[in-house]
Amino acid sequence: MSTPFFHKPTRKICKIYQMLRRQAKAKHLSFHTPGHKRRGFDITELSYSDNLTCPTGCIAEAEQDIARLLGANSSYILTDGSTSGVYAMLHVAKTQGVKYLAVDDNAHKSVYNGCALLGITPIVFHVERFPCEEVKRADGVLITSPNYYGQIPDLQAIGAYCKAEGKLFLVDGAHGGHLRYEKTLYAGTHADLWVDGVHKSLPALTQGAIVSAKTEKLSALLQTAVGVFRTTSPSYPIMASVEYAVKYPRQEKLERAVKEYATKTPRVELREDWTKVCVRFGKTAFEAFSELEKRGIYAEFCDGETVLFYLSPATKARDFSKLGRVLDCLLKKYPYIEPERIPAPLLLQKSGETEWVELSQSAGKVCAEICGLFPPCTPLLQKGEVITEEKIRLLQTAPNKFGLWKGKILVYKEEREP
Repeated sequence: MSTPFFHKPTRKICKIYQMLRRQAKAKHLSFHTPGHKRRGFDITELSYSDNLTCPTGCIAEAEQDIARLLGANSSYILTDGSTSGVYAMLHVAKTQGVKYLAVDDNAHKSVYNGCALLGITPIVFHVERFPCEEVKRADGVLITSPNYYGQIPDLQAIGAYCKAEGKLFLVDGAHGGHLRYEKTLYAGTHADLWVDGVHKSLPALTQGAIVSAKTEKLSALLQTAVGVFRTTSPSYPIMASVEYAVKYPRQEKLERAVKEYATKTPRVELREDWTKVCVRFGKTAFEAFSELEKRGIYAEFCDGETVLFYLSPATKARDFSKLGRVLDCLLKKYPYIEPERIPAPLLLQKSGETEWVELSQSAGKVCAEICGLFPPCTPLLQKGEVITEEKIRLLQTAPNKFGLWKGKILVYKEEREP
């Protein structure tokens, strides 16, 4: 389907979509950007189309509707993906005096990049141990919720702790925009600032996202921050799809069907988030992943043990039924084989010269830059971590990864004896 705007009742209540639809039918001779010079939805800021940088018309109305639905003081549409929202939150954190940020170990690479860009020191901790010494040392807390496997921590307890301790509470909800219907699980119920990566779990075009603030003060700071990181040439189709996606109805029948399948099917796991279906294959995971693609079924990612399937309220019931039938066959074909367990990483405080070496020759060396599987884009190897054979295997087997260059990995040069 070439367009996400397939649900007619939702289209009718979307301000940006209706503006674009009206004008696409009007006489229009283009002497403005973009350069394709075709009338339609993909336009620039014109007298009738409003301006995302300083909205006063249909975009302002759409953002107000979104903020109301999400329980925010203000919400800002992003056409640059969740990454720009993460950067904007970190920018606000910096202005609020956050120097040390407690970051859970599921954090996306954009969190580390944003911290480096803004001069914030991330302190990595395990969310299961919250609150811990790492959190107590920090000025603010950033949680990924849900994580890539559908796990959602106790956001209410974390929010209450941050409020009592005067710490800013940020949530990267890049995979949780659909959770607004379940308030106890939704980031916006508990956080000071949060990102909804709308395109990941709702019917929006890729790169559609939202960043929101709970209070008037934070809203003003966030307005400045999004202006720093957001493009000045936002896509109108993406903007329209973000509003459409947030207003898209809940699909409770599909939710029940997914939960029922996970309950009755061995090796199929469903955590708190119903849209993240985890299927455990063990060492045969990449084989199952490849066979699925040969059948025209594309999962979100494989981590070398589990194949992850991402659903959304727009998933058709018949498509999920087909997936279930194929999985039933593959689970019989590929019995679970226990993979090698990866121990907690050994992190060293390293500095000095670096070099690119062949991944296959890197065992025992110290990684000098985060890298991992793509997706989920969380570090498989941290900077300062000793590289193991098992992690080399995963990076060699995965079809997509980040942080490598032409099959090489950046490591610290070994110190030579004088």
